[in-house]
Amino acid sequence: MLSRKDPAMDSFNQLVEQYNPMIHKIMHSLHLYRNQDEFYQAALIALWEADNRFNPEKGSFTNYAYTYIKGKLLMELTQKNKDETMVTYPKEEYWETVQDQNPNTPFDAEILLSYCHGLTEKETKWVVGVILHDQTMKDLAVQENVSVSAVKQWKIGALQKLRNKPLN
Repeated sequence: MLSRKDPAMDSFNQLVEQYNPMIHKIMHSLHLYRNQDEFYQAALIALWEADNRFNPEKGSFTNYAYTYIKGKLLMELTQKNKDETMVTYPKEEYWETVQDQNPNTPFDAEILLSYCHGLTEKETKWVVGVILHDQTMKDLAVQENVSVSAVKQWKIGALQKLRNKPLN
């Protein structure tokens, strides 16, 4: 398969090479230091448009290209500034007044206890102690005055019953 080069693209690449210093000078004069790649791309598009719209009877291409590119970049900069001013960010004081939608207790006690129907009292103590109060088996054993192995049996029984429970 033969590859065909587009002569218009070759001439545009030459145009870019020739006017690249001017594009960078315009960007520098407009103090475009952020988003340089975006503005450079907009400048290249403006150069392409200027090349297509240029009328040689009205003056030199260099003056026309300079004015066209700078105008396009100014419009682009104005649009970016407008977009940034449309987005508002609350001040730091606002965040102090917002209530936390996810409190430290991830489960409500009532919801958790609704899952405990069918468990023994000791198995329920294990579920509530571990999930709501973040207790270890040793903590529960000391609190209930039993051995750690007894608490492990509560855990085994509770997990078996919870796993076999049908979901609503």
